[in-house]
Amino acid sequence: MATRKNSTDDPLAPVTLAVGQEDLLLDRAVQQVVAAARAADADTDVRDLTPDQLQPGTLAELTSPSLFAERKVVVVRGAQDLSADTVKDVKSYLEAPAEEITLVLLHAGGAKGKGLLDAARKAGAREVACPKTTKAAERLSFVRSEFRVLGRSATPEAGQALVDSIGSDLRELASAVAQLCADVEGTIDEAVVGRYYTGRAEASSFTVADRAVEGRAAEALEALRWSLSTGVAPVLITSALAQGVRAIGKLSSARGGRPADLARELGMPPWKIDRVRQQMRGWTPDGVALALRAVAEADAGVKGGGDDPEYALEKAVVTVARAARHR
Repeated sequence: MATRKNSTDDPLAPVTLAVGQEDLLLDRAVQQVVAAARAADADTDVRDLTPDQLQPGTLAELTSPSLFAERKVVVVRGAQDLSADTVKDVKSYLEAPAEEITLVLLHAGGAKGKGLLDAARKAGAREVACPKTTKAAERLSFVRSEFRVLGRSATPEAGQALVDSIGSDLRELASAVAQLCADVEGTIDEAVVGRYYTGRAEASSFTVADRAVEGRAAEALEALRWSLSTGVAPVLITSALAQGVRAIGKLSSARGGRPADLARELGMPPWKIDRVRQQMRGWTPDGVALALRAVAEADAGVKGGGDDPEYALEKAVVTVARAARHR
């Protein structure tokens, strides 16, 4: 769930500032405010506006006193894109928010529109962080949080399998967690995830990477073609390949020890240490270097540096698979 950055925990605070670029978390921030408002008054009027819909004077009109003193939620999306005159209106409103009205500002963060962002913070707005999840570890943390919120238990392997299968879309991850919790009793494990999402897992970028670093070139190429045919972005595949090769390089250069100790040293969960140990058989330092170069070239190719992204990926997958058997 979205995390709050200050101590104000009242969704009916006069102003809520949701900051970030993760659409699911931004929508949840809005939904929380609307739910709280309608719990207090079932007839709450909700106005959800884009920057082009909030013209100079519109906010004053929406927040003017009503004869019926109705509760209202005014949502402003893309606040960083508001016109200069509209920003002046919003800043003026922040100085004296109206009663029975909750203003929700959705802001991408960053330099654009920073003046409004600073003004809302200075006015004491309740702030909700909605950062884009860019790392696999962040998505895994999100999945674990979703299971906790639903009051269910899932093994670490199940969480990782779900992330590997679904990918980076938080909406799909949240939906998958909800589906599993609705359908499955007891602790959710990796086998359960496999039964539900076998097709997705086989088409995932991480499956391509796993087969490649294990030296199984034919299976890796089959998974690659399936991934591309089902819409997996090429950059996700090169990212997964890079993560897989780097994990082998890190573990091969680390001192021997218990999985728990190595996990702390390398920043990996203990179960992944065991998996990488199995995958690293046959790898050498030269092989790791060769594979990383191949993945870097493929990454450049799929990002516009080449004419055929699919060929660039196939070449990288074959090179990585061969490097896994480099002796």
